[in-house]
Amino acid sequence: MIDLTEMLSYDFMQRALIAAVLVGITAPAVGIYLVQRRQALMGDGMGHVAMTGVGLGFVFQTSPVWMAVLVCVLGAVVMELVRSRGNQRGDIALAMLFYGGMACGKLLVSLSAQAGAGSLESYLWGSILTVSPGDLTAIAVLGAVVVAVTVGLRRQLFAICQDEDFARVTGVPVRVLNLLLAVMAAVTVTVAMRVVGLLLVSALMVVPVVAAQQLTRSFAATQAASIALGVVVALAGVTGSYELNVPSGPAIVLLAIAVFAVFSLLAAPLARRRHRAGGEPGPQVCDVQLPGQFPGQLPTQGSLDATTPERRAGLAQ
Repeated sequence: MIDLTEMLSYDFMQRALIAAVLVGITAPAVGIYLVQRRQALMGDGMGHVAMTGVGLGFVFQTSPVWMAVLVCVLGAVVMELVRSRGNQRGDIALAMLFYGGMACGKLLVSLSAQAGAGSLESYLWGSILTVSPGDLTAIAVLGAVVVAVTVGLRRQLFAICQDEDFARVTGVPVRVLNLLLAVMAAVTVTVAMRVVGLLLVSALMVVPVVAAQQLTRSFAATQAASIALGVVVALAGVTGSYELNVPSGPAIVLLAIAVFAVFSLLAAPLARRRHRAGGEPGPQVCDVQLPGQFPGQLPTQGSLDATTPERRAGLAQ
């Protein structure tokens, strides 16, 4: 049985739990947009790039978190520019960026005066128990920015993730919002790297979202449920890792996957019950109803093409 009084008496555990809550909120808040636009593995690429920032932090003896933010944001802008051009060789350029970032990070860490056996390991797999007050401040500030953007601009970000042409016709600044979303994803990676590590951060951004999608039928409900799940699995993972003396990052991710498995089992009978009741056949994630759709059904490219620009503009209101 976990003794919460004893656990909370340690300053490092207090910081760990606060960091877990912040990351549990931030990661799914961004991850839902990556899932929506089928870029679930974008966090992995960002994590590779962030390694260079961590290495620069060690070399210049500054905060690896803030240096990783800078490098990861620059990498995110490059990634978005390559993606938006639709170049056939874009995937090769991104692969070079990802693997070059990881290799450069390892090289810089090995050359730094602070290099040690566990210096890089804690950033790769997370080391939430070593979160310093400075790290916690950085996580809180960056997390607040990410949540404010992803929740405050929910409708606009959903529009560009679902169909950029539709969003452009309605007057949404697609290019600016695409860059903003890429930057927010980059910031989230650096926020979460002390909790779950750069190699597992993508899981915390994606798994709570796809788990919530099993039982929810609107985008807003999915976003709220995924954030709640992120907080629960982060707290449970940290608490369980303290009791069992296991790494917190892998524990959090495995718990999230277990929740997804349970929700998937529950989703099938619920979908059959809704179908018998005359509702939609399964969980959906859209708040806008288009002609010829069930309420809440995801819009398809065909349904969008069937509408006039004037009709599209009216639907966005």
